[in-house]
Amino acid sequence: MNKQELLSSYKDIFGQDGTDVFFSPGRINVIGEHTDYNGGHVFPAAISLGIYGVYGPREDNQVNLYSGNIDGPIVEFALDDSSVEKGNHFWTNYFKGMITYLRQREDGNKINHGFNLYIKATLPSGSGLSSSAALEMLMGIILKEEFELDVTRLELARLGQKTENEFVGLNSGIMDQFACIMGKKDSAIFLDCNSMEYEYKPLKLGDYEIIIMSTNKEHTLADSAYNDRVAECGRALKKLQQGLDIKALGEIDEDTLDEYSYLINDEVELKRARHAVSENQRTIRATKAMEDNDLEKLGRLINASHVSLHYDYEVTGQELDTLAETAWRQAGVLGARMIGGGFGGSAIAIVKKSEADKFKENVGQAYRDIVGYEASFYDAEIVDGTKRI
Repeated sequence: MNKQELLSSYKDIFGQDGTDVFFSPGRINVIGEHTDYNGGHVFPAAISLGIYGVYGPREDNQVNLYSGNIDGPIVEFALDDSSVEKGNHFWTNYFKGMITYLRQREDGNKINHGFNLYIKATLPSGSGLSSSAALEMLMGIILKEEFELDVTRLELARLGQKTENEFVGLNSGIMDQFACIMGKKDSAIFLDCNSMEYEYKPLKLGDYEIIIMSTNKEHTLADSAYNDRVAECGRALKKLQQGLDIKALGEIDEDTLDEYSYLINDEVELKRARHAVSENQRTIRATKAMEDNDLEKLGRLINASHVSLHYDYEVTGQELDTLAETAWRQAGVLGARMIGGGFGGSAIAIVKKSEADKFKENVGQAYRDIVGYEASFYDAEIVDGTKRI
């Protein structure tokens, strides 16, 4: 989006000039789904679909938020208001949580006046591309820069996760916030969510590109079975800890899980643990395959990820399965799978550039025939993390 247009929109809403413009990207995850809160590896990247914010200071303690994507009123609250919003203004909780937790820090008293914030998203809400994490990291970087806070990007990612977990009530891991704020152009991040060690790996896909496929079935993770999956994995871990000295499922491989599976002895919990463990191993192997330029192997592992998410984790559903399984049958496709929490949202496919138009046409038609409404397709560049522009 054009910076001047955004500043102009801010002035139309608030009747004065905005001072700074920021951008916070969404994310895709090449592979490694539902592994972050299980202490495993993930391989995400920040994308050019995201959320813009125009900031302007106020002299009082009022915070005024306006979304250019919602035909609604300006949402107003006091700087020290840490109540959780319900209903139509639920989206403001991602800002409120970050303000609340940053003001609790040692230098939080630097946030000593209110502000106006105009936001405009190119990231579809509920698309499984981490719009909530993008909002949190947008607020984090704005507060860090405008109030000169001594807070690192990693700390902001952790506060974003805390906002999800404690303020909003979703027991998610740290991958989404980490990817949004730590993204690097043309690279994915190989992150160990147990140790928080990470490496940037160039996303070298040659004649192929990543196409995002949105189901257009909105999912709200906080209202979904997401927290159930976290709890099921937690119970499986607790049972394994009777015989293993581990802190997370990501610490073991399939052979170890197989050997100690008698400790779990519950069909559902065993399936959840099997996904968490196998997906972590797949992620490690897939990252190595990409480094070795073995894109066919990378594609097969991406397909296997979807199968595991379908059968062992049971978070796909008709819409995501239709996209992934139809994609597998198309010419020039290396791999496809659902991404994000599941139950709607989006999938990705790695497609030969010369076949991209035909791919979208064929998958779009099949989706329309089976599901009954349109899917959307996005070509996204891999970009840097949240920043002032």
